[in-house]
Formats: sequence, structure tokens, C-alpha cells
Amino acid sequence: MSFVELPLPQPGATVAVGMSGGVDSTLAALLLKERGCRVVGVTMSHWDASLSVPEAAGPTDRHSCFGPDEGFDIDECRTFCQKQGIPYHVVDVKDTYKREVLDYFRQEYRAGRTPNPCVRCNGTVKFGALLAGIKAAGIEYDYFCTGHYAAVGRPDFDLPNGKRPVCVAAAKDAAKDQSYFLYRVSPSVLGLEKIRFPLSGMTKREVRALALERGLEAAARRESQDFAPPEYLAALFANEESREGDFVDLDGRVLGHHRGIEQYTVGQRRGLAVSSGAPLYVHSIDPAQNQVVLASDRDLFCSGLIADDWVWAGGVPPQAAFRGQVKIRAGSSPAEAVVAPAEDAGTVNGQKWRISFAEPQRAVAPGQSAVVYIEGIVAGGGVICEGVQNETHLS
Repeated sequence: MSFVELPLPQPGATVAVGMSGGVDSTLAALLLKERGCRVVGVTMSHWDASLSVPEAAGPTDRHSCFGPDEGFDIDECRTFCQKQGIPYHVVDVKDTYKREVLDYFRQEYRAGRTPNPCVRCNGTVKFGALLAGIKAAGIEYDYFCTGHYAAVGRPDFDLPNGKRPVCVAAAKDAAKDQSYFLYRVSPSVLGLEKIRFPLSGMTKREVRALALERGLEAAARRESQDFAPPEYLAALFANEESREGDFVDLDGRVLGHHRGIEQYTVGQRRGLAVSSGAPLYVHSIDPAQNQVVLASDRDLFCSGLIADDWVWAGGVPPQAAFRGQVKIRAGSSPAEAVVAPAEDAGTVNGQKWRISFAEPQRAVAPGQSAVVYIEGIVAGGGVICEGVQNETHLS
């Protein structure tokens, strides 16, 4: 990868570390302390106590980043910091989180789209409201570090926008890489050159091994995988009653009845409860008609997509069409594609761009993000508006 990663904080520097209680951020904090940095631990508090959800089970059972059990995380972070002689602070970001993540999550699903709350949270909360809260609390720091598996630095070649800005790139551990989730971190924040990801060159196995060597209790923690567990979804959507509607096929024939469009996403097969001679999947969602369209697996493939609301490396759009590798969801493999301005599309959320794939991609979901890479470097990303099924493939 033609990428020059920014150096780790030098010994003596003051480093604020965003801590979640998990092994990644805990080890990052300890490694920076061992490096000779003055570490300050910070944790964001974002749970909405007005939600009625099942009782928290305990810290080792937690498997989501949002829940009433955030107090367990805070207690563990505080205990770790006390043992290590690290100053520790909790920053309240509840209002921003409710507006930018929870309200967004509900609105997108009710609009027939598939939101990505982790992408939204990183851009507006972890690298937005949290940093603003740290500043408001008078906490001085030279660097802000997290336990994300990603890299930050500069390409040693011009990106399609003609620039070589500070940007995010993929981590060493491809299986744990989180650069997809970080594409919306503001270019202005990255441009300050204060963000670092100390685990960029490590694998998850190496991180756990180092944590165990140091006797960190966080090494035994179950890893957070989801935004919120399924049993919380009813509470998240309790502010409005679900509207039942029809499952229909591509020709509009009624196949059954759904429980509310917010419970479905493109590509979904489980939980449809529709009898059919062949497997059916969610093909698309029509919020205007309150319908969920079902189809066979072969009908889920798209040769391209349209996306808007773009964030470009350095904050500067490309000068013309270009080739890159595109991920349409966090777990997908980067697909070869041409990225070009969609001149025939509207610009409600900024310039729309058309992505044309070399090979059709399955289950392109409006609301998810299309993130464009060049040699492992995040050149930009946008929010998918629609899949395109009938265009010439990239040759």
C-alpha cells in the first residue's frame, strides 16, 4: 500500500484515549502509557434511560455498544485507569447521540432504508461530540487515540481529487478492519493530524495475546458486535406504532403480510413467514405503498448503484470519473468499479455519484454506505440511494 502512516504519539505527549471497556481500547491506552505518553482516559455516556429494555446482564455478557449496561463499561474503565494512575473522565453525549444516531436509525428504517448507526456514530459522536465535550471540559491533549483497527496517514500519490490529504486506510488485520466505519470522520478533524489508531499494525490475535500477557481483565470481555441487541428494537421503535402491510412480488402480486417495514432490510430471508416453492428474499421496500417486495436470490444482483451525501478524503471531490474498489457493506469484499458523477441525478444531498461494478453485487441496500478504496486507502464514501440493475458492466 502506497501510504505513509502518521507516527505514533511521541513519549511525553498528552494523549486522550477513547475507552469503551473492551480489550482494544484498554490495550491501546496501556501501550501508549508504556511508550511514555501521558494518557487521559475518556468514555462517552450515551444511553437513553427513557427506553424500557430488558435488564442488563453484566459486563462479560455485553455484545452491543448501546445499552443500559454502559455503567459496567464505565466502572471497568475507571478501575483500569485508577490502577494505572491514568486520569479518567466521562463525557455526556446523550443529546447528540439521540439526535444523530437513534432518531436517524428510526427515520431511516421507517423510510424503507437500511441505516448504519456505527458509521453515523463515528462521524458525528465519537469524532465529533466526544471531542467537543473533551474540549468543553478543559481536557488538554496533543493526540486523540482509539482502539479502532484502521490506519491514518497520507497517500504517496495523488488521489482522484488531485490531493494527498490525511485520510483513513485499511488496517493490517483485514478480518477486523474498521476503515469502512470511519469514512465519515470529518476531513477537518483528520487534517489536524491529532487522530491516531495505535492498533493499526496488529491483528486481533496479537492484541489479545498482549492483553493477556499484561493481565488485563478486558482480555476476557466478550466483543461488542452490534449497535443494539434484537431485544432492544421494540423499545427503539415504540415511539410510533408499526403499520402492517403487504409482501408483494416483482409484479405486485400479494404474497402475504408484513409486520412493519422497519423490521426488514434488502437481502433478508429469515423472518418473512411467506410460503413459497423457492426461497424468497427482500428485494426492495416501498414506503409510499407500505410494501415489502420479495424476489428470488438471482433478482438481488445489481450492476451498479447511485449514492449521495458523500464525504471525500481531504474534503475535496474528485475531478473526474475514476476506478477504485468499493465496499457496499462492512462485511463485503471490495469490488472493482468505476465511480463517476451521476449527471442525470438530483442533488438534494449533494452531488450524486454512479458506481458501475465489474461484476454484479448482491443486495445493494439503500441507506447503507458505498465506500471507495484505492490501494487500501479510503478515497471517499457516500450513502446508497438506489441499486441499478440494467446498465452495462465495467469492462
